[in-house]
Amino acid sequence: MSSPHSDVDTNVDTEHPPVDTVDAIVPLMPVVLPVVGALMMFLLAFIAVNMA
Repeated sequence: MSSPHSDVDTNVDTEHPPVDTVDAIVPLMPVVLPVVGALMMFLLAFIAVNMA
């Protein structure tokens, strides 16, 4: 017993190519890097003041 579409591979997804995660993140870097840098500087200064 074979299905009517046995010659078609149903596992191949031709409509949506795989998404590259690096290409998805790169446009956000000009915003993310300064924000994370400022947050790290604030946290390190906060720790230094509390330990002093």
